[in-house]
Amino acid sequence: MSRWLSPLLAFCLSFMLITTFSPVIGLQIDRQLDFWLLWIGLVIFLALPLIYLEFALVKRAKTTVLNALMSLTRDADASVKWRLVGWFSVIFIPFLAGAMLANASYVAEQFVALPIAVSLVFVALAIVSLVLSFLDHKILVLLSVIAVAASIVLSFVMGRHIEAWQMTALIFPEWGKATILALVASGLGLGVYAQVNAESAYHDNKTTPVVLPIWFAQLASVVAFGFFAIQTPAPAISIVVAVVFGAALLLKLARQQLADRKLAVVVQYATIVLPVVLWAVPLLQTTLNLVVLIWGLLSCLGYAIFAGWIMKISHLRKVMNFDSEWAYNIWRIAVRIVIPLSIIVAIASVFVGWF
Repeated sequence: MSRWLSPLLAFCLSFMLITTFSPVIGLQIDRQLDFWLLWIGLVIFLALPLIYLEFALVKRAKTTVLNALMSLTRDADASVKWRLVGWFSVIFIPFLAGAMLANASYVAEQFVALPIAVSLVFVALAIVSLVLSFLDHKILVLLSVIAVAASIVLSFVMGRHIEAWQMTALIFPEWGKATILALVASGLGLGVYAQVNAESAYHDNKTTPVVLPIWFAQLASVVAFGFFAIQTPAPAISIVVAVVFGAALLLKLARQQLADRKLAVVVQYATIVLPVVLWAVPLLQTTLNLVVLIWGLLSCLGYAIFAGWIMKISHLRKVMNFDSEWAYNIWRIAVRIVIPLSIIVAIASVFVGWF
């Protein structure tokens, strides 16, 4: 069962992130076939190398990503400043969880007649997520699967009207939006899939049999979202419940990375709670959404540069254990060139679209 936790998490987490972040970047699901196909293409060319990247780092160090950078920088004879990439990413995880909860609270407000302000809805969701983060990660993954599946089924059976697919002209901001969604769907290279599937990540000789099911699950989430619509309260409530479970899992995984780094318990909880608390301030949420988008992209960029340009070639080739040299070379080109250039374009598009 544990072998399938990562693919299940990949489908659910990708679906939740896309659902909650698509309104933030101004994506209206009006059935633009050209945008949807571009998005799937970018998931193929960007998400897959990132999943390989996070498993390669964890397999090399045989510990979670934050702790792994201690030994990885030593192995690469790299500056200790590169360890900041790990800190940058692990602190980002509770910010991401807060963003999911904040955006889900607006989904709840839009489709459900609530007797309290949306900020109080967020506080309630955040408290529940923090409490649920003490559950075993397997339970949280399974609860997320049930809630996401329910939201998808309910969106089909509770009555829905979706416009016909249409071809439109692609413009520069849409390229950036597709890149952002592709990277969001990948889990942003934060190491959470390898962390959930730690036994396989640490001990399996081959990386591909572990990575490909996760990647296919992410592709499936993009396809499912292409035919998904929240138009009634039932799927809205289901996706909000799913986000609560997903955020709880992210908070748990972030705390585990901090614990592996042997930080004091007080510091662990402060690190995961304070970023979530910031989202309770309505005036900050627009700015925080922008910060999260840029922060997530920069986190991916940092890992891509470290793995592609700083680490020794032989180290990653050995742990990834591809069947052929050309497969490794294609992955390395993607990590060194394709992903960084795509991220730079995406960041430019964020600022063009935001301002």
